[in-house]
Formats: sequence, structure tokens, C-alpha cells
Amino acid sequence: MEHERNGLRALVEEGVLLTSRALEAGWTRSSLFRRLGAEGWGRVRQGAWAEPGTGAEHDPDVRLKAVQLLHPRLVVSHRSAARLQRIETLGHGTTERLEFTDPALTFRQRPTGIRVYRVPLADTDVEVVGRHRLRTTALARTLGDLLRCGPRDDALVAVESALGHRRVGGVRGPPLITPAALAIEVEAPLPGSARARKWLALVDRGAGSPAETVARLRMHDAGLRPETQAEVRTPDGRCRYLDFLFRAEGLAVEIEGYAYHGTRDSHRRDMVRFDEISRCPEVRRLLRYGADDVFHHPARMLEEIHGVLTECRARP
Repeated sequence: MEHERNGLRALVEEGVLLTSRALEAGWTRSSLFRRLGAEGWGRVRQGAWAEPGTGAEHDPDVRLKAVQLLHPRLVVSHRSAARLQRIETLGHGTTERLEFTDPALTFRQRPTGIRVYRVPLADTDVEVVGRHRLRTTALARTLGDLLRCGPRDDALVAVESALGHRRVGGVRGPPLITPAALAIEVEAPLPGSARARKWLALVDRGAGSPAETVARLRMHDAGLRPETQAEVRTPDGRCRYLDFLFRAEGLAVEIEGYAYHGTRDSHRRDMVRFDEISRCPEVRRLLRYGADDVFHHPARMLEEIHGVLTECRARP
């Protein structure tokens, strides 16, 4: 048969073979599955396959493409869109649920490992991204959706990543969006917009990492309001910027990034920096926390900060 002479690869679209497309091309179900097994095709999800020997069935972009081919009206959105747009979120990875929006508001299925939001999308809210040509929410809409849906910490990590000079995937880039464009986005009359505007007021564009963002939010929730990216001077007159400074008490709080996404070289540079900070006249105490402290032991971190502030205030 002609289709068997050509093989299955001729039916692959953007790295994905659909069972339905092979059946439409004349394959019988039994012969198709024999060939898939014999050649070692990787199962992406029910009804979708990746070419043998590539390992593409584990590629998150291929997984997204398979869903879009199976359900063409779905648009990649929320955390899945943020990853494609090189925006940091908390804990995104290949094992997370894939997130989509159905602008037709009619999708009722519950496929495994997928979350579908039923929300309207304008044509200007959708763009095509990446080598797999994934239909994805535009950047402003992605961030607005995260702010409207939450959770808060994850949304603000994403927003601060997009607004700042963050290093994502080892590459430092310029801001991806302006505060004005984001402010316009959260004015859209969509569910959660009032909450989105409230959360947007908490944004600090100077935050340097997800751990720093979350540390600031934990302190904010505990009633602590330090200066962020506070400027101090070393004894020889050089300028340094602190993650957090309680200036009246002379307490500096620094968040070390090594445990989260740094390198050993950056860790060594941090040690030199911490030594310089500890000698600044404005700094009487310096507390340092790693990402593990911020994400997994925030109560202990806050208790220590409160305790040191109390000690500093009790001194003449």
C-alpha cells in the first residue's frame, strides 16, 4: 500500500503523529499499532505519538502541541504560556499540568494532566510561539491571567520576572513588558481583575529572583516593610545594593540564590559581597537566607528577623 511504502513519518505534523490522521490515511488500527510498536514510537498522550528514538514524548513543547492538534481551539495559557515566553514561575516543569484556555467556552472534557480555563480571548490576545508553532496567549494576557487566577506568589514571581532584568535559562534579558501595558491589561472586565489590580500594587521591579520575591511577600504578610534594593556605601565609598534593609535598626537581609538556581562561582562572589556589606556603616546586623529557608521554613526566617529587630530597637 502507498501509505506503508511512505511510512508514518510523512504524516507527522510539528513533531506529532495523530492516530486519527494515520487512520484517515488508510492505516487499519491493528496494522498501525503493530508498526508503532515495532518502530518504537513514543506515546505523548492518548491518540498522539512522537517519532522513535527522539525522546520527544517528554518534551513539554511536544506535549503542548499534541493537545492542540487533538483539540485545535485550545490556546496555551497561564503557566504553560509563561514557560514558552521565558517568564519565571514557581515550580514549573515537565511534570506539571498543561494549561490552556478555551475561548469558545464550551470545552467540557477532563483530559489527564490538563487544565482548561473557559475565558474569552480577543484575536490580539493570541500569538504563535516557538518551532512547534504553538498558539499561545500574548505576553500581557499571560501575565494578566496569572494575576487574575493566582496563586498570588506565583503570579508576582512571573510579573517581576517579566518587568525586570532577570536571568532565565542562563540568559539575562531586558524587561519583556512595561508597567503601563500590564496596568492596562488588568483593567479588562474579566473575573479576578479587581484582585489582579490589588496584587499588581505589590510588585517590586528590582527583585532579583523568585526567592527574593517570595521573601518580600512573606515579610509583607508579617507586617514588615523593609527598604528593597537599598543603597549603602562600603568604607571605601563603593555603592552596594541590599535585597532588604531595615535602615533605622541597621538590619540587612540578603537572599542567597545558590540553593535555588545559582552556580558555585556566583556563590563565591556572593560571599565577597556579604563581607563588604557587613562593613558598611549603615549595617549593624546582616542576616542571610537561602532559597530553602524562604520556600520551606518561612516562619523560622520571620521569627529570627522579628527577634533581631527587637534587639536592635532595644539598644541605645
